[in-house]
Amino acid sequence: MNLRHLRSFVAIAEEGSFTRAARRVGVAQPSLSQQIRTLEAELGGPLIERLPRGIRLTAAGRALLPEAQAAVRATERAASAARTALGLQAGEVEVATLLSMAVGVVPHAAAVWLDRYPQIGIRMREYTHHTLLEEDVRNGVGDLAIGPSPAGWPGALEPIGWEELVVVLPLSDPLAGSRTLRLEQLADRHWVLFQPGHGLTEVVEGACRRAGFQPHVSVRTTQVEAATRLAASGLGPTMVPDNVVSPGLAAAVVRLDPPVLRELAAYTREEWSPLSEAFLAALRDSSWGTGAARAEALAAR
Repeated sequence: MNLRHLRSFVAIAEEGSFTRAARRVGVAQPSLSQQIRTLEAELGGPLIERLPRGIRLTAAGRALLPEAQAAVRATERAASAARTALGLQAGEVEVATLLSMAVGVVPHAAAVWLDRYPQIGIRMREYTHHTLLEEDVRNGVGDLAIGPSPAGWPGALEPIGWEELVVVLPLSDPLAGSRTLRLEQLADRHWVLFQPGHGLTEVVEGACRRAGFQPHVSVRTTQVEAATRLAASGLGPTMVPDNVVSPGLAAAVVRLDPPVLRELAAYTREEWSPLSEAFLAALRDSSWGTGAARAEALAAR
């Protein structure tokens, strides 16, 4: 049973309103409603009845509430004890990462982190290329780094999974309805690519080279979100990690056959400090691993 879902259920029961509960737990109301639907599906029945004014707990909801409150309170006490033991009471954790991972990976960990350590902010250092990231971390930047797994790293390193790159096309594209495609099918297109020196440039151009062509350039950008929007508007296909594509983007997202994968890791200069180890734990417990699990299965083929 997901603790976040229990915390949302308790907030709704105590506030008597989905709107007030959403403000209390810091999520959008549709997201809160989805969490409750997921919890109800897991338990096998409705917990909350919506009324014209407010809500009412069902019999199952009333039975669940005291146990849910106890679980949430126990977790809060445990987190408080851990923060005290680790010295994680205030300040900032500095996370060095690539531009694409600042969009696709770090936000998932940040949501867990700020839930556990609301007094400790996150400062991101964002880089266009993994070599710049690795050099600065060696020179003292960041409590930890998240990026492509560096070769021969001298300090602490933990693999965190794989990310899969996908192609973004406008909905009007003839290939938009494909479940998968081969890169050579796009050999004659003009592409939305990344600037020279951007970490994704070598990934995308390397994949195209293995497919037997050099992509023609329509537009170059440094921003992964901009690349997806430019592709969606018809300026050419782009290739990005699947975790950066906005769910609301009006575009076709097509997987590649064979897949294009990149292994990611968290790493630091020497040993994990209490602060960096706590952020690594938040990353492990975050929802980012959902997409990584599929990519890992593809990598194991």
